Amino acid sequence: MAQKATRHRAEGATVRVTGPAAIPAVLKSLGADPAEVLAEARLDPRLFDDPENLISLAALGRLVKLSVARTGCQHFGLLVGEQGDLHSLGLVGLLVKHSPDVGTALLSLASYLHLHHGGTTTAVVLDGEVAILSYDIYQPNVEAADQITDGALAVLFNTMRTLCGPDWQPDEIWFSRRKPQDVRPFRRFFHAPLQFDEAQNALVFSAAWLNLPLPGADPQLQRLLLHQIDALEARHGDEFPEQVRSVLRTALLTGHAGADQVAALFSMHSRTLSRRLDAFGTSFRELVDEGRFEIAKRLLEGTALDMSEIATSLDYADASAFTRAFRRWSGTTPARWRAQRASGRQPHRQSAASS
Repeated sequence: MAQKATRHRAEGATVRVTGPAAIPAVLKSLGADPAEVLAEARLDPRLFDDPENLISLAALGRLVKLSVARTGCQHFGLLVGEQGDLHSLGLVGLLVKHSPDVGTALLSLASYLHLHHGGTTTAVVLDGEVAILSYDIYQPNVEAADQITDGALAVLFNTMRTLCGPDWQPDEIWFSRRKPQDVRPFRRFFHAPLQFDEAQNALVFSAAWLNLPLPGADPQLQRLLLHQIDALEARHGDEFPEQVRSVLRTALLTGHAGADQVAALFSMHSRTLSRRLDAFGTSFRELVDEGRFEIAKRLLEGTALDMSEIATSLDYADASAFTRAFRRWSGTTPARWRAQRASGRQPHRQSAASS
């Protein structure tokens, strides 16, 4: 199965509130007033009244961060995600449900999830007899990204249970974040081995599940849904560099970020890829540097991975090569950048593409 990733414009990415719809109920269950928290986050208290309302990904991050602060619940995102499933994904959820088999369903999910949850990338990758269903936020500087990701993994877990039945169980759950102080809520929900300080956020399971036929799939309804979603996709209007950025996020972490490999995902030659990017005033090298810089910052701040492990994740020969690249992007070393973040000081920010 080929890798497929979502696409969304990095700036102004939006999320339909059907995804995080459980936030008010979770706030209330934890003793907080949802209207007060929403108002404090500078959001309309009626935001969640209509499931088709949109919230920017940046605003969602602020809301979740504030919700954690007001409730003291360090697994707030997980509690929200536990309530989500295919029904919270609208047309995309219906398309997934009426796919002929699990593999096709997950490729549809990866292709179109951005219509509900922008600024993120979802991919399905085969590694021998193992399937990796990953999720990541590629929009930079989103607050509470670890909480949002916890919730997204819970939704993907519920989706797999819906598709495969209650017997489905992942081999592992990967979290690209430090191990929380209390892992019991994660163990209670996932009932699977949990791996923290990973380069990716993902569900890892046997690839044999991808061939499972889905009972009740309606091919005619699937075609109608695809037509509607493709029309929605056409109005979405993503520019080509954003499509490449989204694909690169997963490609960089799986060692498939060569120009020829990425170009093949768009069914074009690498020279065509370069010409199309040049028309937007950028280059493949700039997008690769930008992607590596964003991933590096997330791993430095959110995980306890050492420099050699981060270098390996980003396909550098060794830690010194990674350090030289990071200094070129940011003007400082990765170790100093991590220390500044840990101390609460904001290190000098620089675009990788501008260096």
